[in-house]
Amino acid sequence: MGQLLGHAVPKSLSHLFMILISLIMIVPFLWMLSTSFKLQEEVFQYPIQWIPQVFHFENYVEVWTSIPFPLYYFNSLKVSVLVTLGQLITCSLAGYAFARLDFPGKNRLFIMYFAAFMIPYQVIMIPQYFVIKKLGLVDSHWALILLEIFSPYGVFLMRQFLSGISKELSEAARIDGCNEFGIFARIILPLAKPALATLGIFAFSWVWNDFQAPLIYLTSDSLKTLPLGLASLNGEFTSQTQLVMAGTVLSLIPVVTVFLFFQRYFISGITAGSVKG
Repeated sequence: MGQLLGHAVPKSLSHLFMILISLIMIVPFLWMLSTSFKLQEEVFQYPIQWIPQVFHFENYVEVWTSIPFPLYYFNSLKVSVLVTLGQLITCSLAGYAFARLDFPGKNRLFIMYFAAFMIPYQVIMIPQYFVIKKLGLVDSHWALILLEIFSPYGVFLMRQFLSGISKELSEAARIDGCNEFGIFARIILPLAKPALATLGIFAFSWVWNDFQAPLIYLTSDSLKTLPLGLASLNGEFTSQTQLVMAGTVLSLIPVVTVFLFFQRYFISGITAGSVKG
């Protein structure tokens, strides 16, 4: 009885700790949702009024009309979808090469490639800008797309997952006459759905929420992404926090949709990894 109680107490404490962390994480989202229905003068009232006395749904209409919100939304979707598809292709191919193929210097090349992931973005930001400028891609969505479709983290993720797939499957396919690309496309990719889903969620969320790269490379208002568009609602002397929060709530829809669409594979990938470990 004492032994069971000894196991139950740490488990209860761990659950309590996770609940507290979850509450801390969800509070900003609740404040954002609450603020999106308030007037500007009600936003910073103290104590915080979590449930507005009057819900101002017109904030959502105003944010849609006060800036080119649909255009910014489309720009973000365009860049995020293209980058996500690009990463799924390039990272899965590179991960397959590092995990399943043998070639001279493979391990050294992988270490050097992954070392790029350790370099802070601020270090390579200026050299990247000059390269993009030389290519004539400044103030173009291609600047964002070409810089983001290659991901050291994505290659590492795919390489680690594909390394755990039995090599006997590939050998059997080779005996049957299947070429390397056929093995990759017909056998390996269907088994890599959890890793692809995880990479897709991370890539889409990162690009959708990215503010720094669009700020550096985009100058035309017609090319701006949603984070830049929402930032324009706050000027030097004015602040429209309620509109920013309303726009932010609307901006969550694609991210949540992507997660809900891929969560079955995402969760199975986490489960598979825990079983292997």
